Amino acid sequence: MDILLIPVLLPAVAATVYAVAGWRGPTRWLGVASAAGILACGIVVATDGPREALGGWLRADALSAFMLVVIGAVALVATAAGPSWLRAEIAAGRATARTAARHSLLVQAFLAAMASAVLAANLGALWVAIEATTIVTAFLVGQRRTRASVEAAWKYVVICSTGIALALLGVILLNFAAAHAPTPTGLGLAELAAAAPGLDGGVTRVAVALLIVGFGTKAGLAPLHAWLPDAHSQAPAPVSALMSGVLLSVAGYAVLRVKVIADAALGVGFARALLLVVALASLLLAASLVLAQRDYKRMLAYSSIEHMGLLALGAAIGSPLALTAALLHVLGHGLVKSVLFLGAGRVLQVTGTSLISGVRGLAASAPVLAGTFGFGVLALIGLPPFSLFASELGIARAGFAAGLGWPTSAALLLTLVVAGALLAHTSRMLLGSPPQGPGTATAPRRLPGAVPLVGGLLACAVLGVASLPLQHLLDAAAATLGHTP
Repeated sequence: MDILLIPVLLPAVAATVYAVAGWRGPTRWLGVASAAGILACGIVVATDGPREALGGWLRADALSAFMLVVIGAVALVATAAGPSWLRAEIAAGRATARTAARHSLLVQAFLAAMASAVLAANLGALWVAIEATTIVTAFLVGQRRTRASVEAAWKYVVICSTGIALALLGVILLNFAAAHAPTPTGLGLAELAAAAPGLDGGVTRVAVALLIVGFGTKAGLAPLHAWLPDAHSQAPAPVSALMSGVLLSVAGYAVLRVKVIADAALGVGFARALLLVVALASLLLAASLVLAQRDYKRMLAYSSIEHMGLLALGAAIGSPLALTAALLHVLGHGLVKSVLFLGAGRVLQVTGTSLISGVRGLAASAPVLAGTFGFGVLALIGLPPFSLFASELGIARAGFAAGLGWPTSAALLLTLVVAGALLAHTSRMLLGSPPQGPGTATAPRRLPGAVPLVGGLLACAVLGVASLPLQHLLDAAAATLGHTP
């Protein structure tokens, strides 16, 4: 069996086991084994070099291998923390073993769809895989079956389907342009990039704009971002971790693949201008809404929009430094945001509220939980030694070096606004005296499932101090995207 099939088949097999055997005994940890397998495959593919499978339908280069590493690493954190979270939900009467089995099945299907997306050699197959993630995660977002969760699931389906429909129209137009090029070709990503200089400019401009806006919808970028805060705040904590930590980045990966074709067909100016507008709009939106946020899960969701805006900024700059920093940012953000959403889920379990004003003195009542959440926020705002400091600094340096001083300065200012708001909101949750009175929930001083959360933060810190083990892969992945002079 070719190794490229394993990241897709492994979670598919795990999903089948959950469907047949349910969530009990050893099967509770099957998701961890699946995630570890995806991570291991990503590492092996990264060392082996480009390869194809399934008659050319699956293809892996350095960028695909890096994305497999991201999916595997973030999924490992989320699935390792999942059993303790599910046990707490079952103990509180909010879930059953049947619910846990369905949840685990859908999570594995989600991982299989994302692995398929980053391994797809064809733009049409990439579109299908990303659409599959929408279908699967819609059921996960509405898992609790409350009015708010069902509304969030429908909002997610409607808005993301609109974006994906725009992307489908872009795929059709790009296929038309490719079929009428001097050397006709199909929708293979490598073939499109090679034939791009011969594509009709007018048709390609429209197609690229539709694809960037369409896939940008799934990445949580403005203007079709409105699904993200509701979906992330209502989804179960492990699902929020995967959606924010991986799904947004997989959609961003699709945007990066489209940009390669756009730059070769239209020059660097068109995609750069579009991505700069989208990036700054997303950053402005996140900064304005995080300031007045009262729900800590929605606060984290708006922060995801900010970080996807930074990814779009790095893609717009397009230099080797910017692309390498943007890819490092993808991994660092995925690890940190998975830790934070899992921590937020635990805060919700022990306090019974998602309101910032309803959580006080967490450092005194639950020091381990408060520590992981607090350090997670420090990592998220880009403080050293965490890798987001290095990646944001790299994007900023690349922006000034590329002559994009004013958009880079604006992005840095908006990032500082978001950082200040996150610190203010988080300090109110962690500091002070715990609330007293009848009915007040008490949090255990020990945190069940703390190991994966601490591990995620440590991995992000290690990447910030010494990214040397990944440097060759990052450079090779950035090279597959090309660069501007």
